[in-house]
Amino acid sequence: MNTLFDKIWDTHVVTSVKGGPDQLYIDRHYCHEVTSPQAFNELRARNLKVFRPERTTCSPDHNIPTLNQDKPIADPVSRNQVETLATNASEFGLTHYGLGNEKNGIIHVIGPEYGLTQPGMTIVCGDSHTSTHGAFGAVAFGIGTSEVAMVLASQCILQPKPKTMRINIEGKLSPGVTAKDIALFIISRMTTGGATGYFVEYAGEAIRSLSMEERMTVCNLSIEMGARGGLIAPDETTFGYIKDKEFAPKGKDWDKALAYWKTLYSDKDATFDKEVTFNAAEISPRITYGTNPGMGIAIDERIPLEESIEDSGKISFRRALSYMGFSAGELLIGKKIDYVFLGSCTNGRIEDFRAFANLVKGHKKANHIIAWLVPGSQAVLRQIKEEGIDLILSEAGFEIRQPGCSACLAMNEDKVPLGKYAVSTSNRNFEGRQGPGARTILAGPLVAAATAITGEITDPRKFL
Repeated sequence: MNTLFDKIWDTHVVTSVKGGPDQLYIDRHYCHEVTSPQAFNELRARNLKVFRPERTTCSPDHNIPTLNQDKPIADPVSRNQVETLATNASEFGLTHYGLGNEKNGIIHVIGPEYGLTQPGMTIVCGDSHTSTHGAFGAVAFGIGTSEVAMVLASQCILQPKPKTMRINIEGKLSPGVTAKDIALFIISRMTTGGATGYFVEYAGEAIRSLSMEERMTVCNLSIEMGARGGLIAPDETTFGYIKDKEFAPKGKDWDKALAYWKTLYSDKDATFDKEVTFNAAEISPRITYGTNPGMGIAIDERIPLEESIEDSGKISFRRALSYMGFSAGELLIGKKIDYVFLGSCTNGRIEDFRAFANLVKGHKKANHIIAWLVPGSQAVLRQIKEEGIDLILSEAGFEIRQPGCSACLAMNEDKVPLGKYAVSTSNRNFEGRQGPGARTILAGPLVAAATAITGEITDPRKFL
């Protein structure tokens, strides 16, 4: 009896090294501008071509500005990285959705959007949040630069097989609880190292109730508890999302693919190396208070007291609170915030913008709040305009920026200044992640929306 992970992994093993890694065939390779330049240089140095160029899709996202994308990129480092990706893609014959292309966007947003991500695939990218694609029932994980070169040259990778874990979320979610809250809840319970060495399958009633975009948010954050990746068994929700996408199978190929996809589930008697179950009713809207995604609390909960922290974690706990300017036992509701960021590969999809707009409709943005609302792709931006979401947001005092990774990380112009507080729907709150000295509070789109209109950390349930 096999787990879903075993079924996919085992059918992609080309050879196995006794006592060592597996040589794993890779179905889909995503490529952005940050981790790929050295990999292409390695190909040149060894006089190699890309083995299967049709399996690689490139899109710049980390370094691109979210204003004036029709003009040259001002920062020379960012400009060089974006231009280098375009040059490499052209030289090696790869699909490249560059700045200005209607398909450009965050690589983990555009892959699912166009049907490139499909159940049963092995998927890699030189980016830790490749785990996003596991929402489709795929084995998807981030790789390093030398491994990017390996995939480009051979369409394979040497990889030790991870252990398996199943995390069940049973019961129904309460009103106002988003997929981001589920993920932050799991990470706080598991800790940032609690899934190290495992590939996690998410299951249970609450997980099955999620849309595909919500499932992507949950899988996206798997890496933040140390997991190699996360995946969810495909079902009718999955198939309905993929059907008729540009690169999805068509006609008889669809029927054949669907028949295979329907076999992708963990067998009833499958055994996992570890299994954990949580009750959905325990999950509330959440925020982080520290400097890693595991330092999280329910929005109406107090920061833990130091005596509740294990001795091994006390020093980092103190350091985190010092960096954030918070105190143990403090309640964060009502805390004044300077910036709100809606976007990233975690929460930059159309459903995130719908949720944000639905909450702020009829209200006005707090005057002192600087809000960066950044779609994850050009397709999301088009949908925002088609649905009139931009008009709702404009009426409430918000502006939509152009697509990109934006303020998720300080690799472009959207940086939070020293000492300022940002409620962010992105995935990491490390020291300096959003800019040197920036103080990041991770949250879902509803908490971000409520905070944007009140100017302080606010429980979104009061608006629902």
